[in-house]
Amino acid sequence: MKKLLALAAIAAFATMSFAAEQANQDAAVKEEGAQSTLWPSVFAIYEWPDSPDVIGLRITIPFSTCQEGITGIDFGLWGRCKDFEGVQASIFRNDVKDTFGGIQVGLYNSINRGDLFCLQAGGFNEAQSFRGIQAGLVNLTGDGSGFQIGLINRAETFYGLQVGLINVIRDAEVPVLPILNIGF
Repeated sequence: MKKLLALAAIAAFATMSFAAEQANQDAAVKEEGAQSTLWPSVFAIYEWPDSPDVIGLRITIPFSTCQEGITGIDFGLWGRCKDFEGVQASIFRNDVKDTFGGIQVGLYNSINRGDLFCLQAGGFNEAQSFRGIQAGLVNLTGDGSGFQIGLINRAETFYGLQVGLINVIRDAEVPVLPILNIGF
């Protein structure tokens, strides 16, 4: 019962904070005639709020909301966005269409550009450009550097270490090796 009351108090505080922030933004919009594009949220659930960016916690149950940029924690069943920095933990899929920096944990993880340090951990991990660690059953990258560990590791260009049953670096002298492959 005490936990339920504590959660209710937190939800009420977050709602009051949002209402106060929204009132301040509405007043600023009337003065400036422009709309703010960043919602410094505590959380975003389903289609609320309808804002392009979230800073804080986004809960993606049953699926991701309409935000483009996320900084913080993304938790749920299926998370997707354009840009992400932080921890993205979804049970089924994590999908970042452009830039990513941080940690992805889920069954299927995909990013376009992991230019900042990244960690992908899951069943199937893929990235067009990647710098960091991929740990899963299948790890795929176009241009990568770092460490891959899994049953199947594949890269077009890779600078680092691959450990797994099948390791492929397509532009290496020996493109396919079992157990261990090093790209340099």
